[in-house]
Amino acid sequence: MSRTVYVNGEWVAEENAKVSVFDRGYLFADAIYEVTAVANGRLIDFTGHAARLARSLEALGIKPPVTNDVLKSLHFEIIRRNELTNGLIYLQISRGAEDRDFLYSASLEPTIVMFTQARNVLANPRWETGISVATVPEGRWSNRQIKTVQLLYSSMAKMEVQRKGADDALFVEDGFITEGTSNNFHIVTSDGQLITRALSNALLHGITRGSILDIAEKAGIPTEQRSFTPDEAKSAAEAFITSAGVFVMPVIAIDGQNIGDGKPGPISQKLRSLYIQHSLDTSEGP
Repeated sequence: MSRTVYVNGEWVAEENAKVSVFDRGYLFADAIYEVTAVANGRLIDFTGHAARLARSLEALGIKPPVTNDVLKSLHFEIIRRNELTNGLIYLQISRGAEDRDFLYSASLEPTIVMFTQARNVLANPRWETGISVATVPEGRWSNRQIKTVQLLYSSMAKMEVQRKGADDALFVEDGFITEGTSNNFHIVTSDGQLITRALSNALLHGITRGSILDIAEKAGIPTEQRSFTPDEAKSAAEAFITSAGVFVMPVIAIDGQNIGDGKPGPISQKLRSLYIQHSLDTSEGP
């Protein structure tokens, strides 16, 4: 059975979902997106994702196609229509469609698309083994705090490091790690302090990242937000990435060098467990 997809106010079978070839999301990557996890049929961190969506739309000057209340109801409806228990909901909003021109009309109506991906977000097998990453030069645009669909460089970087045997890439700019290809990156020092890069235009303001910092504070884990180098990360006791898709994923090696003993560490495992419990406790249903 095909999925049901939402396109510009209509629910259609995925094989019938169509967007104009003149859509600026296709022609110029003039679009933003959000990904919200679904666990046990309920939305995880939806309020944070909706707030970041609004910030991204405002930053690009795209008018919201629906209100927050309608947006939430659409998320509940796409869960219901696809009988989604565990997985992800992708939402993409472009500026709209008109004849190709670098300049765009102020009166454009945004294009809005939503679709689901079934995935057991509560039982990722890589949590037990961790992943390896490799560093690559930062090559993205300078406004990475906006969650745009300009993901070509991230895709190319991830493909490059996978050909070399790593699972993901870390971007490095001016000697410091910014983030991963689709995630925020964190380290834990030998004395148990959680270090993550401070928010700026250099990295995406991750919703899962914010939740993890709140959870760490409540759990008595000391945190510091600052820049750090690849060498400092390689000498850390633990490292991990956070995102809506993987929650908290241990990183066990960087550029072929083991982090700690090369196994998932206790703090990342504790934070993942606490995050899952927190997410289930605060998740939103219809």
